[in-house]
Amino acid sequence: MGVRAVRIWSAQLPYREPFRTALGISRTTTNLLVEIETDFGPKGLGECSPLPRVTGETVERALDALRAVGERLIGLCPLRMELVRELLMELAPYSPAARAAVDMALFDILGQVAGEPLYKVLGGYREKVKTDLTIGLKGPSEMAFDALRAVEAGFRSLKLKVGTGPEEDYERVRAVRDAVGDGVELRVDANQAWSVRDAMKAIRMMSRLEVAFVEQPTPAHDLRGLAEVRATSPVPIMADESVLGPDDALRAIGLGAVDLINIKLMKCGGISEALRIAHVAEAAEVGLMVGCGGEGRLAITAGAHLAAALKPITYADLDSDLLLADDVVAEGGSGVEDGFRLLPGEPGLGVKALDHSKMKLVASFGGR
Repeated sequence: MGVRAVRIWSAQLPYREPFRTALGISRTTTNLLVEIETDFGPKGLGECSPLPRVTGETVERALDALRAVGERLIGLCPLRMELVRELLMELAPYSPAARAAVDMALFDILGQVAGEPLYKVLGGYREKVKTDLTIGLKGPSEMAFDALRAVEAGFRSLKLKVGTGPEEDYERVRAVRDAVGDGVELRVDANQAWSVRDAMKAIRMMSRLEVAFVEQPTPAHDLRGLAEVRATSPVPIMADESVLGPDDALRAIGLGAVDLINIKLMKCGGISEALRIAHVAEAAEVGLMVGCGGEGRLAITAGAHLAAALKPITYADLDSDLLLADDVVAEGGSGVEDGFRLLPGEPGLGVKALDHSKMKLVASFGGR
């Protein structure tokens, strides 16, 4: 039982409209797709969408890492996942999204071997996952308009991007709350934009609007500042960019900096690392969300399986594929209905087919 071939494609996917956060504007995302073919039947799929503004990983670095890993995977048993994890850490220590794609494909194979959807293999706590829809950083009236459209589409949780200053950001959240009413959950994400003082001010103001939590209010490197904000905050504080992997989670929890942690497969290195973060957080009674960056439906499906599997994961922000104008998944994967991500019933990830006309083959190993 071994890996017979590894294939890597690239795909450039446009956003439906320019997507702005406090970290910058995204108009397209360039993602890498991985297929791991075994010599005993199953083929596993994975997707890599680097987060250069968060992890420093570029598409070029990710591709180099995948090429190095792909060559070494030939002949290895894909079920020896701890051994492969060690190899990934050795060959791609600074490429978490590349590691995530390979790890994702291995879990896809594991689910197929088990004959069950991946979320059941991982724990199977719930069968669908409530997700928010993200409202990009715009003026208050524009964000209110976008929020109303999201609610009309069935979403009951919205994630609001802010980050230009306490007063302006408060007006954005107030405009959305006025537009959607009290029955919609609002989550606020500042993407590191505020100082400690501004964060305290903004959060005090926004607490009047019944926000569920505030995500990454201060710079990622300043965990002590984040702890200072949390100590006075009337609403829960979530870390995103401050927590990449399990070691960061342990550090943030130890400093009392977080009520919640946003797990992203592309910043932590895949499901294997996400499970480690989840165990650390659960032991400390810290809540969890599974989030995303620029992933298409393939990686979002993997995130949905993870979010469905574990009881401590109580929030999901799995919407990046919905913000894109195109996708490479031609059949299968996680759909959306009334604000919930639905889980495929097929073994593994449940992504049945990719549209190769939208993909360019960039590397191939084995298979001869």
